[in-house]
This record gives sequence, C-alpha cells and structure tokens, in this order.
Amino acid sequence: MVVWERPEPPSRPVPNPLSREKIVRAAIDLADADGLEAVSLRKVATELDVGPMRLYGYIASKDELLDLMVDAVHAEIRPTGDTWREALRSLAESTRRAAHDHEWLADLLGGRPQLGPHALASGETVAAALKDVDVDAVMPVVGAVNAYVIGAVRREIAERRAERSTGLDKRGWQVELGPYLLRAFATGNFPALSTVVHDATHLDADETFRMGLDFLLDGIEARLAR
Repeated sequence: MVVWERPEPPSRPVPNPLSREKIVRAAIDLADADGLEAVSLRKVATELDVGPMRLYGYIASKDELLDLMVDAVHAEIRPTGDTWREALRSLAESTRRAAHDHEWLADLLGGRPQLGPHALASGETVAAALKDVDVDAVMPVVGAVNAYVIGAVRREIAERRAERSTGLDKRGWQVELGPYLLRAFATGNFPALSTVVHDATHLDADETFRMGLDFLLDGIEARLAR
C-alpha cells in the first residue's frame, strides 16, 4: 500500500507524539537549512527528540520521506487561471517560486511522477484548464512546460550555489572572466557570439524566465491552432 493510503499508527499518550505531518515538516526544515544531505531518518528523529525506530511506524524508507516532502511543497504550487495558457503560466511560476523557497526541490523535480494528494490536486487544476485541448496533447503540453521549468530552475539554483561556494556573484564573475572573453572575441573566431554579448539587452533572471516561457507558450499555441 502506498504511503498516501497507509494509515498512521494509532495515537498514544507519549511525551513526544508523532504524525507524518510532523515528521515531514521537520525534514523540510532540515532540508531548507542545509540541503538534502542534511535529511536522514536519524537526523529527523533527533530533531523531533524521538528514537529513529519510531519513525518507521509512519514511513517505510527515506525515499518515502522524500516523496512526502515533495508533495508537501506541492501544496504551495497552486496553479490558477480560466484558460490553458493562464493555468500553464501559473503552474510554471508557482513551481519556480516553490523551488526558490526550497532549493532542494530542484534536485527532486523530474524524477518519478509525483502522485501525492497535493500534486494530484495541482494536476487536476491544470488538466481542467486544458479541457478544450485534444486529450492526446494534454500530457505532452504539460510535460513541455514542466521540462522548461525544471531546466530553468535547476540552472538558477546551480548559480545560487556557485555564488555561495565561490563568493562571486554575477557581477564578480563578469569582472573575473571579462578580460578572457574580450581576448577570445578579439580573435574574430566568434563573431555571432560577440554580437550577442555586446549588443543584446541583458535580462535579469525573472525576465529571462518569463521570456523563455512566452516563447514556449507561443509555440504551443501555434501548434494547437493547426
């Protein structure tokens, strides 16, 4: 029986009562503070001041715990909108916000399908907004948006982590590597790239994400109109 359907142990009078919700909340707090490497059943038990074996009455493995954590964060991903385009944009932006609030989520997105109750509720909202789209196109369309979001979010989170590990923000990186790029462009071997770097408007992360999403949604709209 999957964890979503498996009943919790009956409550009993103990100094530190447990529930799946408390266990998942403690695990999320650990991951938010120090990343997924900080999450283990032993560390969660320590956080809750209980013995590790007590957790096995509620979850069978760390993989189950991770699934529960991801679904708990899906409660923050609440797509809205009356049209398919509004719903997909809302899905993309709310997923990105959740990953920014919980960086570890970027490491878990895109694996096995998320089938917890909160993820299913999000999926139902999006599927309902796509009611006028050919049923065979619904999953590919949603999959394309999810793939874009996962790629964009992972890049952004990787940049955050690199900044923390090196102490260089985007401006510092440009100062450090700028002279090398100027020398490379001066060879004349990269004329198209040089033009883009020198002449294009440089967008911030929010603008880059929204423009890329617009490109994708425009392409979906054109394909659906055929």
